[in-house]
Amino acid sequence: MYGGDEVSAIVVDMGSHTCKAGYAGEDAPKAVFPSVVGAIDGMDIDDDANTNSNTEDAKTNAVESDKEKGKRKLFVGSQALNFRRDQMEILSPIKDGIVADWDMVDNVWEHAFRNCLMIDPKEHPMLLAEPPLNTQQQREKAAELMFEKYKVPALFMAKNPVLTSFASGRATSLVVDCGGGSTTIAPVHDGYVLQKAVVSSPIGGDFLTDCLLKSLESKGIKIKPRYSFKRKEIRPGEFQVTDVDAPDTTESYKLFCQRMIVSDVKDSICRVPDTPYDEKSYSNIPMTSYELPDGQTLEIGSDRFKVPDVMFNPSIVQTIPGMENYTDMLPSVRGLSNMVIESISKCDVDIRRELYSSILLAGGTSSMQQLKERLEKDLVEESPQSARVKVLASGNTTERRFSVWIGGSILASLGSFQQMWFSKSEYEEHGASYIQRKCP
Repeated sequence: MYGGDEVSAIVVDMGSHTCKAGYAGEDAPKAVFPSVVGAIDGMDIDDDANTNSNTEDAKTNAVESDKEKGKRKLFVGSQALNFRRDQMEILSPIKDGIVADWDMVDNVWEHAFRNCLMIDPKEHPMLLAEPPLNTQQQREKAAELMFEKYKVPALFMAKNPVLTSFASGRATSLVVDCGGGSTTIAPVHDGYVLQKAVVSSPIGGDFLTDCLLKSLESKGIKIKPRYSFKRKEIRPGEFQVTDVDAPDTTESYKLFCQRMIVSDVKDSICRVPDTPYDEKSYSNIPMTSYELPDGQTLEIGSDRFKVPDVMFNPSIVQTIPGMENYTDMLPSVRGLSNMVIESISKCDVDIRRELYSSILLAGGTSSMQQLKERLEKDLVEESPQSARVKVLASGNTTERRFSVWIGGSILASLGSFQQMWFSKSEYEEHGASYIQRKCP
């Protein structure tokens, strides 16, 4: 058992798109930065000038990190990533919601503790959020890294949906988590995830951003990354844009920068259509304009409805030019409302009604305009007559984006929770596999 609750715990939620970290008991995470990492192969690590920035977003494939650990320099954090470097690849430590490269995760954690929160992990218990389908091997690896490398006094690993559920003050609910890399639907009952009923799909915010990017490119609109031009004001309100040559930029970095721009376009103007999208009824919709960083103005019409509708009706991906390589995954991917119904029908008959009446929306993508209304409408049409469908979502975008972190913050600061910690002494006595018993 761990007894030191006079120091506040640290809560870390590492998603596929952003990493959130901060102190338990606060209402929002202090550190929020991309969970991707910039990597340059073959650089000398012991370069003193760059030691302060070696906590970049860490993305790498596990194979190469073993062979050339000494030769790869990683850059973590939004500042380090926004600076264009020659030959810098953007890699993600997370594949399909599960950690694929621990070396990078280690760098991301290091950045969160040392550079963002400026704490010594030895002095704070850690609460880690983990995906509902995390494997035992992954959990043991995380525990090992936390205790062996960061020497934390105590650790607890909680499942994302459970934390989201706690954040809204419920012990039982159906959590629809629309994240960057995927959408996961998990029923939570009395504070436990019902593993057998977890349903997930690869369509998350990043996928929608790619759809929008391809769709704009097919119309001949070039999205210029920030590093590729200089913009100076000649007269008030008049700008002159000159191109800057950056020949050694990697394709992945260019894409990373374009996605950042397009993702803002998506957040600003996209909204989910009230009825399933079809070309005819949306062809003469009024245009909405958006000014890109390089000064050109986009006029976006039907795409602002078409792209978000991919979540409800994945087959329309085929009509987006440039997305053809995703058609082979379509047969297995279902729309949001079908996934909710499928997940609920895998649960015990007695709790289905309760789940229908407390569907929680969480994750960054869930704050898309009209998403809640559309999901509710589709579910009312498709669900059994007896079910009272209620989709709950915090009106506050910050709370939706950070619901997992906020739930962790609430949990770790509860007095009754303090006996639940997996302490360092227990780890030394029983080993990493004991995490399965301490954090079911």
